[in-house]
Amino acid sequence: MPLTGKTVLFFAGPLYEDLELWYPKIRLEEEGARTVVAGTGEKSYQGKRGYPLTVDTDVDQIDPLEFDGLVIPGGYAPDIMRRSKRLLQITKEIFDAGKPIGFICHAGWVPISAGIVRGKRGTSVGAIRHDLVNAGMIWEDSPVVVDGNLISSRTPADLPHFMKALIGALR
Repeated sequence: MPLTGKTVLFFAGPLYEDLELWYPKIRLEEEGARTVVAGTGEKSYQGKRGYPLTVDTDVDQIDPLEFDGLVIPGGYAPDIMRRSKRLLQITKEIFDAGKPIGFICHAGWVPISAGIVRGKRGTSVGAIRHDLVNAGMIWEDSPVVVDGNLISSRTPADLPHFMKALIGALR
């Protein structure tokens, strides 16, 4: 079943992890979904590995109810993105609406700051494991963890597992 008619929001910021944004974006578009990339002020960003990205819009222009899901890539960007009150509000509203939120690697910092991980199972890169645990998440060392509408993975190596879970949740 294709994802035609679905629209998925992506967050982007400086030094986002290139593969964690582009791989999901391209896979979702291959499945028929529309993707929208929102930034926090700048019109373009350089990926951690140097790949440039021009955003479609700014988080201040987003209505979370227009989206069927959210993908938060890792890299260094989540540490900056989580400082945006609007970005965190959007994350919380999409979570509260029961829509899928996928986050990978260091992207767990955004759900932590949005206050949506307590009591949930999830995973991340080992470097932020304790951040998630201290925020109340039940952390697992698995390629993908799905708990309700939260879908998390550890690193770019887990992207095939991450995308199967995300596409399944969006269907």
